[in-house]
Amino acid sequence: MKAIEFEEMKKVDIRTVELNILEDLDKIEVDKSLTKEERLLDFITKIKNPFCFICNGMVVKTSYSNTKDSLEDKLVQLCLNMEVN
Repeated sequence: MKAIEFEEMKKVDIRTVELNILEDLDKIEVDKSLTKEERLLDFITKIKNPFCFICNGMVVKTSYSNTKDSLEDKLVQLCLNMEVN
């Protein structure tokens, strides 16, 4: 995948995207016997656009940050912050 294609995927507007070009996350199966890197490549290949897809019938637009924290770590932080406030 070229960097230009990757940047174009990020720019997809969920208000105007054609639904027939989006993959349904519920239908994506990743082989858990693969290494972490191989699973990531497998997922990206199958989802086609990791920034915009369908989940539970809804169009979802995501963004990713370059951090060592996992999604689980971030959710725990969010819950802890909600308890304090």
